[in-house]
Amino acid sequence: MKIAVIGSTHAGTAAITNMAKKYPDATINVYEKNDNVSFLSCGIALHVGGVVKDPNGLFYSSPDELMKLGVNMFMQHEVTNIDVESKTLVAKNLINNEIVEDTFDKLVLTTGSWPVIPPIEGISMDNVLLCKNFHHANTIIDKAKTAERIVVVGAGYIGIELVEAFEMSGKDVTLIDGEERILSKYLDEAFTDVLEEDFKNRGVKLALGESVTRFKGVENKVTAVETSKGLYEADLVILCIGFKPNTDLVKGQIHMLENGAIKVDDYMRTSNKDVFAAGDSCAIRYNPTGEHAYIPLATNAVRMGTLVAKNLLKPTIRYMGTQGTSGIKIYDQNIATTGLTETTALRMGMNVKSITIYEHDRPEFMPTYEDIQIKVVYEEDTKRIVGAQVMSKVDVTQSINTLSVCIQNNMTTEELGFVDFFFQPHYNKPWNFLNQAGLQAMS
Repeated sequence: MKIAVIGSTHAGTAAITNMAKKYPDATINVYEKNDNVSFLSCGIALHVGGVVKDPNGLFYSSPDELMKLGVNMFMQHEVTNIDVESKTLVAKNLINNEIVEDTFDKLVLTTGSWPVIPPIEGISMDNVLLCKNFHHANTIIDKAKTAERIVVVGAGYIGIELVEAFEMSGKDVTLIDGEERILSKYLDEAFTDVLEEDFKNRGVKLALGESVTRFKGVENKVTAVETSKGLYEADLVILCIGFKPNTDLVKGQIHMLENGAIKVDDYMRTSNKDVFAAGDSCAIRYNPTGEHAYIPLATNAVRMGTLVAKNLLKPTIRYMGTQGTSGIKIYDQNIATTGLTETTALRMGMNVKSITIYEHDRPEFMPTYEDIQIKVVYEEDTKRIVGAQVMSKVDVTQSINTLSVCIQNNMTTEELGFVDFFFQPHYNKPWNFLNQAGLQAMS
C-alpha cells in the first residue's frame, strides 16, 4: 500500500505517526512545503510575550523523528497538482525547483489553513505581518523590538493574546475589528465587557466596529492604518483576521463547503473512498447543530489525524463530533467556552434560552474565595444544552470540558442539575456551580 500525505502540522503529524506504526509495510510519502513539522502556533503569543523562551519547545515532533518510523519526508516540497481519479500528484522542490511526480493508493489531505488576506491597499508592505507559523513568530519578535506603536487587526484568540503580550511589553497597542465586541465568536457580551474594560484600563485602544480600508506607509513600511472610522499610527501591523482552508488542490474533485473546507464523514473519509482528510482543511460534524462546520482547532486536528490511521482500510472508530471547546487566559481571567454562544444561536434562528450563574468557587467560610461567572445556553423546548462559557480569576476552566461532554451526549439542563459532583471545601461547594446552573434553568 502506498500512502501520500500532504502537510504535516497537527493532523498530518498524528496521521503519519499512527499510520507508520499500524501499517509498517506501507510506503508513506509525506510532502511538506515548510522546513519543519508539528509547530504549535497557539504558543506564538507566549513566545512573543517572553513566557516561552525557547521557540523550539513549540515543536513536538521533527522530520527526523518521523523518518525514524520509516516515513519518506519530502520537506520543502510544495504539491502543485493532485488528480484524485488517476491517483497521481506533482510536487516542486522549493530548494532546487526539481519536479517530483508520484502515485498513491490512499491520499491523506492534512493541508491545514492559511490566514485570510483581504485585498486592502498597502497590505503587502514590509511591516504588515501574518501570524501563523514558526517563521511568522520569529519575524514578529524581531520587528517588535524596534516598534513602539503596534496595531493588531482581528479580535479572535490569536489577536487578543498578541495584544496582551505587546501591552505587557510596554508597547502602544491598538486593536481593530469589524465586530462590535472582541471574541464575539466565543463569548457573549457579559463576558467580553469585562475583558474590554481590562484592556482599556491598561491603555489598549479598542477600535471595534471598524473595518480597515487602507494601510498607509513610506518606502514600503507601514506608518498608519486607516479604517472606516479613523486613522491609527503604526510601526508594525499584525493581521489576525481569520483562517481559510488550504484545499485548492482538490477543488471540484471532492465535496466541500462554500468556504472550501472538505466535508468528511465520521471516519474521516471524503466523498472519494480513497481520499481522507483531517485538521484545518476540513468541515466536521458540529454537535450543537448536527451540521458540518469549520472548526480549525489543534485539538480537533490531532484527534482527526489519529482517526485517519484507524480508519484507513475500513471504518473502525467513529468520530464523536466536536463542540469547538477552547480556552484562553487574558491577564487574571481564566476563560473557556464550548458550543454555541447565545448570540450565535439566536442569529442562526435557534429557539434558545440561557442561565447565567454568579457564584464563588468555595464556601464563604473559607479564608479566600473567588467569583465565578458561568453561562449555559440551552434549547427552550428540549432543554438540550448547546453551549456554555465560564470566566474566573481562579482556574475553573475544566468545568467547560465537563459541559463539552454534556453537549456531546445531548444532555439537558435538568440532567445537569443532578450530576454527581464531589464536594470538598478546598475546591467547591455542596451544590457545584454546574449543578446550580442546571437547577436554576429549571425554575
